[in-house]
Amino acid sequence: MTTTIQLLPESAQFLGSAFPQYLKNSGSSFPVSGLAFDAATDESAFWKFKAINYTSGNLTLDIFWYADTASSANVVWEAQISAITPDTDTQDIETDGLATLNYVSDAHLGTTGQRLHKATITISNLDSLAADDIVHLRIARDANGTNATDDMTGDAILVMATLSYS
Repeated sequence: MTTTIQLLPESAQFLGSAFPQYLKNSGSSFPVSGLAFDAATDESAFWKFKAINYTSGNLTLDIFWYADTASSANVVWEAQISAITPDTDTQDIETDGLATLNYVSDAHLGTTGQRLHKATITISNLDSLAADDIVHLRIARDANGTNATDDMTGDAILVMATLSYS
């Protein structure tokens, strides 16, 4: 059985600095909300969830995004988790660290600036994830190119993400 969790921009949490701007565009037929990740500064957003029905194996994160102004080049997305087992793990929840990040470089498919894209990250650094853990997920844009070349100008707008696992 596969569990899928929808991660909406409206439910994101942020640190005190370096976070994406929340946007809500009217659109011509329906509103489009998203998180605008900057091209020049690494920015992060966080979601938390309970790992219901998790058995083992990697997590699959699909990021649905579009470019605000660009119609070419690459955007680099990062993801990492922290997993805490209630009543078992002894770490402080307010100071617990994140596992090593995983990332993907996704190419803009050209011609239409605000074309919807999907980037997929396999999260293999699982921080000893177990069933029913409380998980904090960080999604970020690697604007400074630490892991790969992010050369897309303008904001990358995250419309939503889905996380799936067995």
